[in-house]
Amino acid sequence: MRYLAPLLLAAPMLLGTAAAPAPDAPFTIAETGQGFGTLDEAVQSVRMGRATILIAPGVYHQCTVQAGGVITFKAREPGTAIFEGTACEGKAAFVLRGQGSTVDGLVFRGFRVSDGNGAGIRTEMGDLTVTHSMFLDSQEGILGGEPVGQRITIDHSTFAGLGQCDEAPNCSHSIYLANKGEVVVTNSRFERGTGGHYVKIRSPRVTISDNSFDDSKGSKTNYMIDLPEGGTGTITRNVFQNGRNKENWTAFIAIAAEAKTYPATGLTIAGNTANQASGVSRTPAFVADYTHQRIALDGNKLGAGIRPFELR
Repeated sequence: MRYLAPLLLAAPMLLGTAAAPAPDAPFTIAETGQGFGTLDEAVQSVRMGRATILIAPGVYHQCTVQAGGVITFKAREPGTAIFEGTACEGKAAFVLRGQGSTVDGLVFRGFRVSDGNGAGIRTEMGDLTVTHSMFLDSQEGILGGEPVGQRITIDHSTFAGLGQCDEAPNCSHSIYLANKGEVVVTNSRFERGTGGHYVKIRSPRVTISDNSFDDSKGSKTNYMIDLPEGGTGTITRNVFQNGRNKENWTAFIAIAAEAKTYPATGLTIAGNTANQASGVSRTPAFVADYTHQRIALDGNKLGAGIRPFELR
């Protein structure tokens, strides 16, 4: 089975003519060199402007609410800036409702809140890009969305030890996003789920490509991909490994299991590979379709016992 490496990939940091980072400050505005002792102080200084906040290596028990502006949160060294356990507004480490946000090279771990939705990131407003980041051992990885044409992009990131269906009335998931625009998930790894779905998206258009879903060490998990209100776009070149300890093993991908809000005609599911753990004798559907619309399946390589398609 092909795996995507969970390691974070360092990317060149191009700061142009920005001032050098403040030597002792954990949080520095790249464009000015101004340093801050807490992330929230740095965020509030941006106001309605645009800035890149460079984050020094360390484990941070703090959180922030972005209320405006366009902010890039960037680790000085990818994978070394870790946010752990502290959630703002009972939601997440980063509560994002500015004009736009980018998260690059950060690690989020150990988030639990009373309503069962403790997350690394809660997106509430503005486009969001997440890259080279990790979300570990929490109730949720990334949650939220905006009921407009928002674009959410997740690339080269890892989601492990996420999800729950027994800590609150509603389940939480590795990724749970909703908007009226588009959600893109690429080149990322999902593994060791602890409940719910790995990717759940309520959006009219999705791109879910070149990801690895490894459920071999999962527990109480459900679908790999759930589009509960339908939607079109592409689900391509992903690798799926179904585990033994699933709560719902009946399908890998489910389309419109809750509502037919968005047309699914033209949704393309192609070039994927799916297998089950050794010794598992179940017969799940690779795609369970509740829409009865024209979905295109092509070139998917399915292991023993996996049925290509099921109308429900």
